[in-house]
Amino acid sequence: MHPLLRNPVFTRLYPAQVISLAGTGLMTVALGLLAYDLAGTDAAQVLGTALAIKMVAYVAMAPLMRALVTRLPATGVLIGADVVRVGTAACLPWVTGTWQIYLLIFALQTASATFTPTFSAAIARVVPDRDQYTVAVSASRIAYDLEALTSPLLAGVALLVLPSSALFAFTAAGFAASALLVAGSGLRRLDRSDPPALPDDTGTVADRILRGIRIMLSRRSLRGLLWIDVAVAAATAIVLVGTVGYVRGDLGAGDTAVALALAAFGIGSLATTFAVPMMLRRFGPMRVMVAGAALATTGLAITTAWSYTGPQPTALFGTWVVLGVATSMIGTTIPRTIRDHTDADRDDVFTAQFSTSHAAFLLTYAIAGWGPALIGTAAAVGVLALLGAAATVGAARCWRRVTAPNVPAAGIDSPTMDPTVCARQPATR
Repeated sequence: MHPLLRNPVFTRLYPAQVISLAGTGLMTVALGLLAYDLAGTDAAQVLGTALAIKMVAYVAMAPLMRALVTRLPATGVLIGADVVRVGTAACLPWVTGTWQIYLLIFALQTASATFTPTFSAAIARVVPDRDQYTVAVSASRIAYDLEALTSPLLAGVALLVLPSSALFAFTAAGFAASALLVAGSGLRRLDRSDPPALPDDTGTVADRILRGIRIMLSRRSLRGLLWIDVAVAAATAIVLVGTVGYVRGDLGAGDTAVALALAAFGIGSLATTFAVPMMLRRFGPMRVMVAGAALATTGLAITTAWSYTGPQPTALFGTWVVLGVATSMIGTTIPRTIRDHTDADRDDVFTAQFSTSHAAFLLTYAIAGWGPALIGTAAAVGVLALLGAAATVGAARCWRRVTAPNVPAAGIDSPTMDPTVCARQPATR
């Protein structure tokens, strides 16, 4: 038995995440059906607006909610976020206007923007061993990939015997089950017996909102993540936004081929997740992430090349596998890097990274979505490839002089030796 499976808190928190993700996946399908019922041919606009609201909530509300719940125990924050999500999901079948969809989606995604970084920071506390934590993050990534692959299938099976509104009930039930698992996980006992170190709580609300991003900017080890987020967003955007156009428009294939192309991306990501712990032991987190960013840029450059002539099925599917591999190398490694280079400010940094990564998605989604109409598909993908290249170079330059965790070196930041933070908090660093 793997040592991680003997951790009673993790073995209860992990199912909470899996069930919560399943609920979110079902809600995505149900939301598309609800948008069509309310708006008909304008459903794409309604759904697009709802997804934009989701991204804005992630970018703007994550740091605000973190500032408001800083002093609260993680258990209460997680359960409270799940309760809000249960309520909003349960209300969605009763809406009669698109504005109600927008309001409820904003509330639900604000709760998710509170839950996700808090959950990530809690796992870092629950699993203190670095190697076991890497496995825990890999397991979390597997859950995300499996959700993306299986949620449409589960929704399709449910719709064979149930009305579409029932999907919202399953969503609410998933969030309720998540809350119950968190409540029974033992995390509350950990909050009481070994509370996390808290950052200095002085300053205005605005200061607390910006604390995480200021920490990331001040530390070379974390600053590179801001560049890496752009590389991930560029690669992901072309897959999520461009697949339908490539498959149906250029290849003339149907919805099944669209699903298979997205599955190729998911399979590349899922397969790589299993290899990341070994890669981290051999090469270290920062080399793995820079290599992933370089691979993502290569995939975008290849996509740019065949966008001029139109893709062949093997080229598209192969490139999507490569992009899945690249994004998994980065996405699985980011939490490990934050865990290694933070202490009392860990929750703030997880929240800041959650917010900035989605800000990068807002940029790249806009390029992938609007770029083809303005400058052509190949040129738009070329812009994303240039962003990926710039992000790779920026991250590599940031991390040239960063040492391994807990190995301080003069003039180089580490979890225990950050000159900016040391100057402000000598008692806690």
